[in-house]
Amino acid sequence: MSDVDTIEKTFEAARQRYAELGVDTERAIERLSKIAISLHCWQGDDVRGFESSEGLSGGGIMATGAYPGRARTADELRTDLEKALSLIPGRHRLNLHAMYAETGGKKIERNEIRPEHFSAWIDWAKTNGLGMDFNGTFFSHPKAESGFTLSSADEGIRKFWVEHGIACREIGAAMGKKLGTPCVTNVWIPDGYKDIPVDRKGPRDRLKKSLDEIFAQKMNRKWLLDSVEGKLFGIGSESYVVGSHEFYLGYAIQNNILLCLDAGHFHPTEVISDKISSVLTYLDRILLHVSRGVRWDSDHVVILSDELRAIAEEIVRGDYLERVHIGLDFFDASINRVAAWVIGTRCMLKALLLAVLEPTDKLRRAEAGGDYTTRLAMLEELKTMPFGAVWDYYCTRQDVPAGADWLKEVRDYEKRVTSLRQG
Repeated sequence: MSDVDTIEKTFEAARQRYAELGVDTERAIERLSKIAISLHCWQGDDVRGFESSEGLSGGGIMATGAYPGRARTADELRTDLEKALSLIPGRHRLNLHAMYAETGGKKIERNEIRPEHFSAWIDWAKTNGLGMDFNGTFFSHPKAESGFTLSSADEGIRKFWVEHGIACREIGAAMGKKLGTPCVTNVWIPDGYKDIPVDRKGPRDRLKKSLDEIFAQKMNRKWLLDSVEGKLFGIGSESYVVGSHEFYLGYAIQNNILLCLDAGHFHPTEVISDKISSVLTYLDRILLHVSRGVRWDSDHVVILSDELRAIAEEIVRGDYLERVHIGLDFFDASINRVAAWVIGTRCMLKALLLAVLEPTDKLRRAEAGGDYTTRLAMLEELKTMPFGAVWDYYCTRQDVPAGADWLKEVRDYEKRVTSLRQG
């Protein structure tokens, strides 16, 4: 009996087990196949971008590790992404940062970037059937060295970053229009103080003014969805972050734009799964940056953790699949970078599969009837249901390796391609 035969046989047994709970596995697979995850480009090159050979220059961003084979050019990065995507079931998206512009070697300031500097990315995405999302790069720049960008008291610096934000919206809209799917264009800034400030109000007043200027031009939401991303603390801004969660929550509600919830941007004991239903009570849509913080916002590769499962469960249980844009945000330079993409994205999809395989209606009825015993018992029994058999079957249907077979392809790609890169 071939591997495919084995997978089909174990799937059939799993299908029957789930059917006993009232779960249609075929419908669950169909729902999963329609969910697009936005893969972040910066995992492939350690958040270096293409502005200079030196890479990052501060701004509270740090990739650790020295695993060989990082992408050094846009073509290498795109090739690595293609390999990763070939090992991930489903049709997904690319999340790009402004510092990945291709300028033909010409120095272009960030407030002067235009859609044409991303034309190769857009054409590549169109060829590969991908949607795109975009981010302003408000860090690793001489005009960010003070620790303040959109909230800077220096009017020249503040205006520079406002112009960058405006340029990013134009680029995002061009991406959305060319690819036929709205581009979520996100704003995150590292602004804040390392130690306790006296004036917390002033920087936030300036940030609001800057955001108002960036979002002044109305864009067609068919092509562009604006998003703002808060944070509790960062490297060099441990005591005060201007763009806090509360600040951006209020701004997003007031201005009807997306709020980005990043799994690593809160207190270590906080989780974003518990925030999803709260913010979607007041917002039409949200953006998630799914990451894994270990003691701090360390952006470890996403694994199938309890919190990842809880995030997926909240999205599915609340019927939010059409209102939540799921993006990944991690970077680990200590392991194979293509493998990191594959591990993280497949784990996000596994969590979503577990969620769509849940007999939610039955659990909800037990809860509504006050039968908390049944609720707890069923939730625990679900943990040992054969979801792995359904996952392997889904992978084979999508023509990607089941189980850990994908790792063989990554190792072969490493031997043939990435291990040959120097520098």
